[in-house]
Amino acid sequence: MNQFDKRQRILLPVFLGLMVIIFGLLIWRLVHLQFTLKDQFTQSSQRQRSAVVGQQPRRGMILDARGRILAASVKTDNVFAEPRVLLKDIEQLKVTAMGLQDVLNEPGHELCERIDTSRNPGYVRLKEDIDFREKELLKEARLPGIGIETGWKRHYPAGHLAGHVLGFVGADNSGLAGLEVKYNQVLSGSGGEQVFVVDNRRRPIGAQPGSSSEVHDGLNLVLTIDAVIQRYVHEALQKQVDAYEAESAVAMVMNPWTGAILAMVSLPDYDPLEFSRTPQDRMRNRILTDPYEPGSIFKPIVTAAALEAGSIGYKEKFDCENGYYTRYRIGEFGNHQYGMLTTREILIHSSNIGMAKIGLKMGQKKLYHGLRMLGFSERTGIDLPGEEPGRLWPLSRWSGWSVTRIPFGHEVSVTPLQICRAYSIFANGGYVVKPHLVRAVVDVQGNIIEDKQPPIKTGYVLKTEVAEWMVQKALADVVNEGTGKKAALEDCQVWGKTGTANIALPTGGYDTRNYVASFVGGAPAENPAVVVLVSIRKPNRSLGKGYSGGRVAAPVVHEILKPTLEYLGITEQELAETVEPETESL
Repeated sequence: MNQFDKRQRILLPVFLGLMVIIFGLLIWRLVHLQFTLKDQFTQSSQRQRSAVVGQQPRRGMILDARGRILAASVKTDNVFAEPRVLLKDIEQLKVTAMGLQDVLNEPGHELCERIDTSRNPGYVRLKEDIDFREKELLKEARLPGIGIETGWKRHYPAGHLAGHVLGFVGADNSGLAGLEVKYNQVLSGSGGEQVFVVDNRRRPIGAQPGSSSEVHDGLNLVLTIDAVIQRYVHEALQKQVDAYEAESAVAMVMNPWTGAILAMVSLPDYDPLEFSRTPQDRMRNRILTDPYEPGSIFKPIVTAAALEAGSIGYKEKFDCENGYYTRYRIGEFGNHQYGMLTTREILIHSSNIGMAKIGLKMGQKKLYHGLRMLGFSERTGIDLPGEEPGRLWPLSRWSGWSVTRIPFGHEVSVTPLQICRAYSIFANGGYVVKPHLVRAVVDVQGNIIEDKQPPIKTGYVLKTEVAEWMVQKALADVVNEGTGKKAALEDCQVWGKTGTANIALPTGGYDTRNYVASFVGGAPAENPAVVVLVSIRKPNRSLGKGYSGGRVAAPVVHEILKPTLEYLGITEQELAETVEPETESL
């Protein structure tokens, strides 16, 4: 065999092997294209001959306790562009932009830039909420790569009246604060898609059957807030803040039997539609976020805990040292001088020294556990974001003087919400309630999807006799005889307690020039319908009009209680005959 034949015998199998490999690769490629990439090419082909328009769900409404609209979404028409279509032909893009400029009254070069710089090749919004004329002109123009979609715009008819409660939504219609973010999933619903067949210039020809998905609108919230009572509270509080040039203020009204919040106001406030231009300080709901040393409104809470523990008696007398307790360096507000006072008189005259002696009789452990039992140093669990727990130091951090300071509202920080809950325990005969703002989740037809009201009477933490004595004897007399006279009503017995609290400084010690003026209580004393709290921070003392809780806050409670009780149709006699509610009906 010659050399040529040998080479031929070697190369032939190699050549045949290479041919098998090449044909194998070709067959693999055909199979890959035909089967593996089938869906990808099908989708790509469909994109070329179809357009998908997302459909946003209508965000659910937020209604007050009587069905008044506090937040709702209204339908809008928005113009959008499809950059991947328009950027294929720059000249066509310029022509389209000039056409849009005439219709939308926006500079063509800015529209071009927004389309060119869009990160999403399939979508960029050019203008929101176009009017009917603009919509009709765009339909007639039939500009390639330009479409009109239906969207939703959030409105808050009450403006700033309930801004801190409602919160607001962002550009994507998702909740960012307040109830809008807390119940975002309930309110949002789920979006859908509408698919159209388009021509080679991306103009719709007709709907593509079987390709669209249904949109599901959000559910609605029914609140415990009553817009009328909210307005009473807001107007009375704002009037006093203006009159006393105060830094800030909070007020709330609660149903003590159920924990339902009928009104919640924090000043300064804001309009949810203007949130992007609102200073951050105005957007804090101070009822939740700003714990403070409560001062004398804390005295009834400690007294109730002492009575419950059996540490003191109702008629027990305490020596109030004629105005100065030398051993513990405690004086009385306004330099008052008291001798022997009963438990009730200590509250009527708001004696710091009397409360210090009640604390000493209780001892550290009973005082600490009594306050924890009443819910301090823990969140109430209200259905709003941002609630702070306040602070009650563990016993290991108490000094020898803490047992005398905490009883008159020092060395402890609380939220207004915690104080309202504690006074509600007095009002309802001794059981714990959970503060809440949402009564129910309902659908468009008004059917209840979920009842959000927490169970009532979850557990008694005070004996009924202690709670009733506190309201009908001690705190009613604070209004009749003591520091709360400006909260009184002519035809209804108001009960409650004033407070003029020092402001604790972050560096230690107290601000000796500024105070928080407070009043918390309710009416009628025989069977309380509401608990009301008002706290006004830093009333301007230089005005010479006073700064105490009795002078500044108590009149606001009067201005809230009078119209609120009339609006609710409640008189003291009617309440005395009313069976306490077991549920809160919708």
